[in-house]
Amino acid sequence: MFKNRISFGALFTFEVSISFRVSKSKRLNLLTTKRIIMNALRNNVRLIGHLGDNPKVRKLESGKIVANFSIATNEIYRDSKGEKQSETTWHRLVAWGKSAEVAENYLKKGSEIAIDGKITNRSYDDKNGDKHYITEIIVNSILMLDKQGN
Repeated sequence: MFKNRISFGALFTFEVSISFRVSKSKRLNLLTTKRIIMNALRNNVRLIGHLGDNPKVRKLESGKIVANFSIATNEIYRDSKGEKQSETTWHRLVAWGKSAEVAENYLKKGSEIAIDGKITNRSYDDKNGDKHYITEIIVNSILMLDKQGN
């Protein structure tokens, strides 16, 4: 088991735990350790935001459950004139299995959540034959940030 604490500025610090086997005759050097950590971080997204609407949950013929919902993240910064600016970005999220059940049972419009997931791209053809491209985040975990009772 390899554990390391990684920090990206003051805001993001997390611990990476990776299990792997190494024969006694081989030692991990620093370069190998860095590669293992970087591979664990590839295509990893963490967002904190508010739900724009209640999750839309469906049960598929296969028995799998899926939830679709969007969150808004807000970035506040000062422009070149020193005035405060706010920029909102919307993110499409897809949750499967237990995460979809959590979304169905506990999340509602306006809920503040933190998610961990990965970015995926897909396309589909509409009724007119036009191709549409979608970027979504496949949710691995959800953390509810609202105070209890709200």
